[in-house]
Amino acid sequence: MSDDHTHVREFFGARAADWDSRFPDDGPAYEAAAAGLGLREGDRVLDAGCGTGRALTPLRAAVGPSGLVVGADLTPAMLEAAVRAGRDRYGRLLLADVGALPLRSEAFDAVFAAGLIAHLPDPAENLRELRRVVRPGGILALFHPIGRAALAARQGRRITEDDLRAEDNLRPLLAGSGWRMTSYVDEDARFLAVAVRAD
Repeated sequence: MSDDHTHVREFFGARAADWDSRFPDDGPAYEAAAAGLGLREGDRVLDAGCGTGRALTPLRAAVGPSGLVVGADLTPAMLEAAVRAGRDRYGRLLLADVGALPLRSEAFDAVFAAGLIAHLPDPAENLRELRRVVRPGGILALFHPIGRAALAARQGRRITEDDLRAEDNLRPLLAGSGWRMTSYVDEDARFLAVAVRAD
């Protein structure tokens, strides 16, 4: 396990038990993001870096009972919190590194990634791995329940020019990783960048 993985597990492990109670108003943003992805009944979706599984319920609603929802996370305590919240009823939970997923290629129609990109040790390589598990024409949704400015204010910092989520940084990063950005929204109430696997 790399130092990056150790840091991520320590950071999120220490916060897992009260993660949902710290951000109790995020539910509608997750629901709107999942509903707006154009997922269909029977689709297969991966929630990459699923944390406590807040997206699993709306993703299940989007793909219906015949669809497949898998939540993958690096931190055992986050997955345990998802189970305690009963979210394992809506998707399969997998302890895994999104940089080396134990999943077959082209297994999914979509990847949903909430708050993930800032925690990737090698964003370009990790985005290529997410591309690997999505079918040609499949989608990637990079999401956060609040926008970049609101998140920076919450964390007591300013947005910097090297912020990966800035459109001018994210678009070429995605393109170099085999994705084509199709939409970008950065508002106080949400951040959502959607890309299609480029083939």
